[in-house]
Amino acid sequence: MGKMTIALAAGVVTLLSGVAFGADKMTVTGEVVDTYCYSAAGAKGEGHRTCGLACAKKGAPLALLENGTDKLYVLLPPKDKTPVPEASVDKMGRQATITGMAYTVGGSQFLTVESVK
Repeated sequence: MGKMTIALAAGVVTLLSGVAFGADKMTVTGEVVDTYCYSAAGAKGEGHRTCGLACAKKGAPLALLENGTDKLYVLLPPKDKTPVPEASVDKMGRQATITGMAYTVGGSQFLTVESVK
């Protein structure tokens, strides 16, 4: 009986380790950056816009660098098997206000792009 309880508990922990916690609808304002250049070189801003657009077109994920906190949200499409909305790509290197569902998984922050202003 004790081994079965331990096995069941281990199974539950394994299942939960892949689940996204903290899914909340929220609005975040900040700068859209490409994750490669921002993480590797701190590149951002209007001066990096052309490079960031090229990186995004080649598949580098986009992120939103939140004003005031510098929290980085990797941007996700609003639903599975769809691209991130073009409106978010168009904001590369510029300020954007994005509303969507926020998820925290393994210490990383994600935000679906449901609307862009």
